[in-house]
Amino acid sequence: MRIYFLGIAGTAMGNAAILLKELGHEVLGSDKNIYPPMSDILDSASLKIFQGFDAERLSQLNPDLVVVGNAISRGNDELEWLLDSRACTMISLPQLLNDFLLKNKDTVVITGTHGKTTTATIAAYLLEANANKPGWFIGGVPKSLSNGAHIGEGKHFVIEGDEYDSAFFDKRSKFIHYNPYIVSINNLEMDHADIFRDLADIQRSFSHLIRLIPQRGYLLVNGDDENVLALLDNYYCSLLTVGVGENNDMVIKDFREGTWGSSFKLYFKGQFWTEVKWSLQGLYNARNAAIASLSAGIALNKEDPLSIELADLKTFEGVKRRQEKLYENNNQVIYEDFAHHPTAISEILGSKRRIYPEYEIIACFEPRSNTSKSQLFQSEFTKALSKADVTFVGAIDQKTEASNYRYLDRLKMVEAIKGLNSSNLAKSFQENEKLYEYLIQFLEDRKRLNQPVFVIFFTNGSFDGIMKKLVKNLTSLS
Repeated sequence: MRIYFLGIAGTAMGNAAILLKELGHEVLGSDKNIYPPMSDILDSASLKIFQGFDAERLSQLNPDLVVVGNAISRGNDELEWLLDSRACTMISLPQLLNDFLLKNKDTVVITGTHGKTTTATIAAYLLEANANKPGWFIGGVPKSLSNGAHIGEGKHFVIEGDEYDSAFFDKRSKFIHYNPYIVSINNLEMDHADIFRDLADIQRSFSHLIRLIPQRGYLLVNGDDENVLALLDNYYCSLLTVGVGENNDMVIKDFREGTWGSSFKLYFKGQFWTEVKWSLQGLYNARNAAIASLSAGIALNKEDPLSIELADLKTFEGVKRRQEKLYENNNQVIYEDFAHHPTAISEILGSKRRIYPEYEIIACFEPRSNTSKSQLFQSEFTKALSKADVTFVGAIDQKTEASNYRYLDRLKMVEAIKGLNSSNLAKSFQENEKLYEYLIQFLEDRKRLNQPVFVIFFTNGSFDGIMKKLVKNLTSLS
């Protein structure tokens, strides 16, 4: 088939395009802004990519199938031609994945408000390390896997189960299309305010996913999360709980962390299973590992899931942009994290405070997602960021609506942060470049005082390139 991806430069769309080419299809696509790292990945796959949208060009290409990305909306020239002419069949990306990749697989669907990418990567990594030959589809760039998407030869397929909508014409959550065998729900909070009305609306979508799990399947949940436990009134599969609470089927104990990483012990149904020592930090990552290990163990051998070998977790490197260290010298540490939800930011700052007690913690926050740039979590973001010693709030892109909520009030936020933590030097900036200039001077002042600093950038965007610019600047001076 000749398959055309409308909005091909997104991580998920690009990875799917590469998989479809590997299956033997002719793959083309277009997008408005195509830039690294996805542009490099698409180029290396030798896909035919068009810059910008052109209805006349699309009509001449005459594809058999058009995959419409969920970032594409009415008003797009190519989409309007498709709707007017009805010349090509349209399909959402999740439906494409189901029809071409998942129908004959036992799918391991990793869900939750936070940690999906990391948890899915761990599960795929462990199955690969245990010679399961899985396929996977992950919305990020794993450091310990060959790429973010792989067809696989085995019967299992690990996929990141996003609750966001499928396409402009299909407002169901993406994971509804994923033909689940094993489902994990790591946590559940209000998010995606542009799609969901409230927490109950999100829970409704997750309950629909649970109903799709067959009787022979498995549901693994965070047994410490009341929002997740509230979903457990209508399931027909095996259920296992994971967490730090003693009533869970799998219990995480003796968690420790430091600059070297972290360690923890896993107990299953009251019996010691194993101790994990790895480079990732944070109790949240220990929970990610526990749920991923149990999911992979069941896929490998449901009669004895603990037979899976976890030794390879020692060399697991995580995922790009998820607590990724960008730079370090004796007195300066620079991290980047994809976090755009207050709970994630709060947990990460708490972890870094324990690991770097002598360092001044500087949090740079770019409100970029529809949820984070709205006032939905104004108070929650304020409380989370007040855990830092210094908070710099970047610019908001107001080209599109944040959600049904008004835009985040950044001036009010920085004043409230100072109220919660009088020593926090909170400041907001109208332009990210101004934040960068201020940060450079701030770091120079701290260097003269011999004060160690830990800087972490929270964004699911580029922060207008200032992270790379900072690292380049510091590297040139070292």
